[in-house]
Amino acid sequence: MTLPQHTMTASAISVCPIFDYLDRAAAKFSDSPAIEFLGRRWTYGALGKLVDRAARGLQDLGVARGVNVGLCLPNTPYSVIFYFAILKAGGTVVNFNPLYVERELLNQIKDSETQIMVTIDVPMIYDKVAAVAEESGLRHIVMCQMAGALPTTKGIAYRLLKRANQARPRNDGRTISYKNVIASSVPPTPVKIDPTKDLAVLQYTGGTTGVPKGAMLTHANLSANCEQIASQLGDEPPATERILGILPFFHVFAMTCVMNFAVRVAAEIILLPKFDVDEAIDAIEKQRPTMVPGVPTLFAALSAGAEKRKADMSSIRMCMSGGAGLPQEIRTRFEQITGCRLFEGYGLSETSPVVTTNPVEAIRDGSAGIPLPGTIIEIRDINDVGKILPQGERGEICIRGPQVMAGYWRRPEETANVMIDGALRTGDVGFIGHDGYLFIVDRIKDLIICSGYNVYPNVLEEALYEHPSVNEVLVIGIPDEYRGQAPKAFVTLKPGMGASPEELMQHISTYVSRIEIPKEIEIRDTLPRTAVGKLSRKELVAEEVAKAQAAIADIKKSA
Repeated sequence: MTLPQHTMTASAISVCPIFDYLDRAAAKFSDSPAIEFLGRRWTYGALGKLVDRAARGLQDLGVARGVNVGLCLPNTPYSVIFYFAILKAGGTVVNFNPLYVERELLNQIKDSETQIMVTIDVPMIYDKVAAVAEESGLRHIVMCQMAGALPTTKGIAYRLLKRANQARPRNDGRTISYKNVIASSVPPTPVKIDPTKDLAVLQYTGGTTGVPKGAMLTHANLSANCEQIASQLGDEPPATERILGILPFFHVFAMTCVMNFAVRVAAEIILLPKFDVDEAIDAIEKQRPTMVPGVPTLFAALSAGAEKRKADMSSIRMCMSGGAGLPQEIRTRFEQITGCRLFEGYGLSETSPVVTTNPVEAIRDGSAGIPLPGTIIEIRDINDVGKILPQGERGEICIRGPQVMAGYWRRPEETANVMIDGALRTGDVGFIGHDGYLFIVDRIKDLIICSGYNVYPNVLEEALYEHPSVNEVLVIGIPDEYRGQAPKAFVTLKPGMGASPEELMQHISTYVSRIEIPKEIEIRDTLPRTAVGKLSRKELVAEEVAKAQAAIADIKKSA
């Protein structure tokens, strides 16, 4: 089954160098606010000037077309300044998670051939970058100052009272201060960008194999996705939206749906360096955002916080959930407590990232929505990927559209393996409903094969979410002597609520077949998460593998 596309074809979607968005906003809305960060504001005119100065400084350091520059930053104004400055200088952005350990940083710097890294004077970030700089081949480290991004009084207090939180630059000639990079008033040398060919971002992802690799996103990929999102969300007057930037910008969802989209519509970004539920609610009540992109766990936390504080969330026009499936219980509770519409979208790093969204006026429970303009979705047989399945049948979701990546960096074989007849294989299992909406069932790699039957973790998770005491759920497959594999559920409970594993087992037995019943339900205080707050199965899988290996070792010892 091929999901029909919008009337707008891929060829009709306009594309441009991403920095054109900022140039337009700075020219047309110079006095409009662009960024609010912990009490300090920058207008689009001021932001445009800082980006030009940073682009000139980067060019003086050798940045040009084909030069990869890393961003290893928490959410700060520097994230926005250097993202657009790198692109305007002609370089390619490589996003790094600032929580990476040294080994992860080293591997990604080497793999991506990153030459310059932009980071901040936070010891837990800068010190790791500096420690791997020589071995990784970094030529320069640009060190930004947290105090310099704060309002004047806060900045002085930060410098005086939080000296332990400020890293000292290494005296190796490699580290350059932000002030020195933006020192020149000479305009940057214009770079002619071919949006369809020139890379804007290397976005590292595990993809369908779990091995980190850089998805090559061109300027056309990213600008097309912005245009697609804008057409789906409706045309609000420019410079009227205010978008809450909680999700980290090193993640593709925030990069596109917060930063790029905000600049495209000249919206103000209300920027938070990390997620804290009380700080987020304070920002919502004081700064009055109109849009909040987030992940399901974020909306669950906001619901609980807003209910407890009786917070005023009335400024929010819409909330877009992505990064993971949105449980109906979380959406319903969020909408009841806040009065704001919460809709789900679907995407991947390889698709810049958005593929589908629910129209705000026609949300389907449990659905990832309809494809963006110019996007075609095919459902292909998992066992015979060359075969396209009819409507209603489950298979692998494959995607065509202008937002689909150019390939994986330096990995032609893996690029070939992830494509089928020109369409991107997502590794996700789904089907198309009778009304044309896409439903995600699970990841192919997360499928649990019980006695030859396919068991989908998401189905069991949704069933457990129906229990009134359940807060969060993850289901994984564990070895089973009889069935080959069996499901195991990990659950956290809502504050003040109680439930036993036996009670939850009885509950789920009314929702799923006998073959799908979990072998075990384990109640925990917390569940593992990714850097953007998504629930993460891989740590639980690793735990179970270690348990199984230990059990085998014990058996061998006793024998």
